[in-house]
Amino acid sequence: MSSSFKYNRLSKDDAALLLVDHQSGLISLVQDFSPSEFKNSVLALAACGKYFNLPTILTTSFESGPNGPLVPELKEMFPKAPYIARPGNINAWDNDEFLEAVKKTGRKQLIIAGVVTEVCVAFPALSAIEEGYEVFVITDASGTFNEVTRHTAWLRMQAAGVQLMNWFSMACELHRDWRNDIEGLGELFSNHIPNYRNLMTSYFTMINSK
Repeated sequence: MSSSFKYNRLSKDDAALLLVDHQSGLISLVQDFSPSEFKNSVLALAACGKYFNLPTILTTSFESGPNGPLVPELKEMFPKAPYIARPGNINAWDNDEFLEAVKKTGRKQLIIAGVVTEVCVAFPALSAIEEGYEVFVITDASGTFNEVTRHTAWLRMQAAGVQLMNWFSMACELHRDWRNDIEGLGELFSNHIPNYRNLMTSYFTMINSK
């Protein structure tokens, strides 16, 4: 039986990372993950962006209002990345500076995460799909009020062609082959998945015994 499905893999040479509205005020709204779990996933995603040298864009919405500033860890991790503080646009795609930064990357695959899922993530994701981009939303680095709201947003995005992934599967798809770098990616995983440290300890014990 033939199938029309085509598996378009994420490529580190054609993907850009968009971190949307991970702001101190908005993050307090995230209730579908525990605070520590969510922060770990966001920082893991950011670390992957840095590891794979993905063009990364940071943006915030209405910083001077209750949404608050961008969490400092992201700004510290990407000090030279485009940083667009939107004065009021709810949909980042409606901001000309943000849209220009996206186009300037020259990439056609957009990896998006943010707060809150059904607005700050879904709106630009749907807009990008309309513009012909491949969009990958990182589910565990995007948060919202509750699981009902989250799943409603996921269904809406999926219906439009957005692909849903977690940060770990994204990293593995970008990496392709462990032989590209065992220790570097293994260290990143160990920093954000405590039990992964056991795998790396076993690996180092094995190679050191040879």
